[in-house]
Amino acid sequence: MQHKIVSKDKWLSARKEFLLKEKQFTKQRDELSRQRRQLPYCKIDKAYVFDGATGKKSLSDLFEEKSQLIVYHFMYGPDWEEGCPSCSFFVDNFDGIKVHLAHRDTNLVVIAKAPYKTLSAYRSRMGWSLDWYSANSTDFNEDFKVTFSPQEVENKQIVYNYRQGGFNGEQAPGVSVFLKGENGEIFHTYSCFARGLDMLNGAYQFLDITAKGRDEAELPFTMAWLRRHDQYED
Repeated sequence: MQHKIVSKDKWLSARKEFLLKEKQFTKQRDELSRQRRQLPYCKIDKAYVFDGATGKKSLSDLFEEKSQLIVYHFMYGPDWEEGCPSCSFFVDNFDGIKVHLAHRDTNLVVIAKAPYKTLSAYRSRMGWSLDWYSANSTDFNEDFKVTFSPQEVENKQIVYNYRQGGFNGEQAPGVSVFLKGENGEIFHTYSCFARGLDMLNGAYQFLDITAKGRDEAELPFTMAWLRRHDQYED
């Protein structure tokens, strides 16, 4: 595809004009974030228990003495041999940020439906440092709409991303955020799914500023190019 080639002065003029749009978008994003923080909370009354490296953990335990908890819902079914490639792509992008989040009173963990032994082996294979937990013995994933029954899939009754439809498998990706009150109460403050997760993927944000962008338009589906980081051929 031929692209318009201009002088340095004309390039600079076009760039400055586009910068105005970027600044407007940044202000809109800041305002959206402010409004997100104003959303109401929902108290968690159910006692969820997860399997982790040191045994059983409650949802409260996952905060690790922080007041905020972010959960990445990783697609990894109980009988899967490997974790989801796209979810693995996401974890590659934020595996090392736990220490930074901790200094803003926030913990980040990964939760999946597969047994912990399976998750631990995959975590080791990928070289990740984030804490992983299994929701295999609890209905946490079902309650937060990232795991669906075979019947829901077959009957097309899946409710994902706050609407019916939009997904056709038993496991789906997502992020949920929780806040712990002074008396130990836990509140669900936010969840997002599907394209709402894009902002968490640094690699995609880098690609979005390149000339080719994500370069996925001609692929059978958007992530057809993607591999687990130890499975690329070159």
